[in-house]
Formats: sequence, structure tokens, C-alpha cells
Amino acid sequence: MSYLELFASPSTIFSGLQKPLKEANYVVLGVPFDSTSTYRSGSRFAPTAIREASLNIETYSFRSEIALEELNIHDAGDLHTSLNIEETLKRLRLATRDIFTVAKKPVLIGGEHTVTLGSVRGFDGEMAIVVFDAHLDLRDEYAGKRVCHTTFMRRVFEETKVQKVICVGTRAVCHGELGYAEETGIRFFTSHEVIRRGAEDISKDIRSLLDNYEAVYLSIDMDVLDPAFAPAVQNPEPDGLDIRLLLDLLCDVCDSRVVGFDVTEVTPHYDMGVTAIQAAKVLFEVLCALEKNRSQI
Repeated sequence: MSYLELFASPSTIFSGLQKPLKEANYVVLGVPFDSTSTYRSGSRFAPTAIREASLNIETYSFRSEIALEELNIHDAGDLHTSLNIEETLKRLRLATRDIFTVAKKPVLIGGEHTVTLGSVRGFDGEMAIVVFDAHLDLRDEYAGKRVCHTTFMRRVFEETKVQKVICVGTRAVCHGELGYAEETGIRFFTSHEVIRRGAEDISKDIRSLLDNYEAVYLSIDMDVLDPAFAPAVQNPEPDGLDIRLLLDLLCDVCDSRVVGFDVTEVTPHYDMGVTAIQAAKVLFEVLCALEKNRSQI
């Protein structure tokens, strides 16, 4: 028995499309976990809400000219989480390692953003990570915790084989995070810069920064969107991106080097389903963009 089978249980099937694990290129795994949430908890309910939304929106991508039905997707269900964050991250590391080991791409539905740390710990090799997020999440600790959803990106940079961190949509930071980013060479694009310059121009810079990396991981915190587009997130921050701009950026940076991605921080009970639908659309578009570029070298 694999760790993926040991630590995950069946759920509503993402998009309603299910291939056997052996035939799949993409493996969906829900992570219903939010034990370190600092403002609005509830992202543990997001995997269910986003899966339900995925059953009720159309599957054709005009950006990629691909329908989701053309993809080989396996939904492995939800991770068995623990109130102990390190135990949850250990289970997630083992489950994603199973997925990486058989050359498939994990598609994680969080849960709080800390799940990214568990996912990249499961990858055996150097990589770059591109994070779409209103926050840098580079604090050394918060409320006495060194591992939580406000510190996880610092732990990713310090404790994993991630060699390059690129943050997109930044607009909520503290002075300490800015200093750490400058000291370590972590590159971030503020929401103001992204909106002013546009997706095409910013994407060129991101691709240039990724030139020397063979493996790339994408992480999408839904609070990168302005609350007008995604009100139900754990830490909403005004002055963010709109959904079209986010999708254009994501599709521009998706290529065959992307080894996996996650979508996090949706708290579905704070709206009437809008944010869950946006998250499902993000998942659809990224998957279709990856499929379009899967055979590229």
C-alpha cells in the first residue's frame, strides 16, 4: 500500500472526471487543514466546496483550446489531517512523494497555505517556486509558531531544495519580510506593478527568472485576487488582481517544467460560492495550460 492510499480517502470527484491512478497525469488531493489560521478560519471546508463548484462550471478552456475531458485526472480524495501541523505535513510529504515518484503532477486543493510546505518537501530535487499571493509569508515566527501560514514560505526557502522563490501580487508585508527578501534575493512583483505593466510583460520577467530551472512548482493563494473577485479567503487584502489578469499570468508561466501546483486559502462560508467557483476555474485553466504544454521540451 502506498502512502497516498494510506493517508487519503475518497470524496466527491473533482470535475466528475476520474481515470485510474495508473493512467493519470494529474493527481488531485484535497488537504482540509487550517489549524494555524490567524484571521478567518474555515479553509478546511474548501476541498469539498471547490469540488462541488467544479461539477457545475463548463470545462472548455478558450485560452488553451482544450477541454478538461481530454486530460487524464485522478482524484485521490482528501488527506487524513491531524491537529498536529507537523504530522499533517509529514503525511502530505509522503503522499506527494508517491505522486512525484511515478512522474505524475500533484494538484492540491487546500486548506491553508502551509500545505505548500508539505508538498514541496515531497519533491526529491531542486526546484523554483512561483507563488501568487497578497502576502510574502516570510516571517520567522508568528504568535510563537515557526511553522504556520504566515511563515511557511520562509521555511520553504530555508528547509527544502527550493532554490528560487518568485512572488506575484504582493501587497501586504511587514518590514522584516522586506528585509529578508532583499537579503536572500527573493523576487516579488507587487500587485501595483502587475496591474500597471500587464500580464504579458510580467510573465516575460518571470520566465526569464526561471530560465535556469528544470522543475517549477506553482502555488496560488486565492487572496492574490482582490476581495471584489474572491471575498471568501482567510486573509482578504484590498487592491488585488482581477481574475482575468491572474489567469493570463498563470497560463503564461505554465510549461512542461511545472511539476505540480496548489490552490489554497478559500473559506467557503464567507460568501455564496463565488470564491469556490473562481478557485475551480483557476484549477481548470492551469490544468488545461499544463496539458497543452505537456509535450514541450
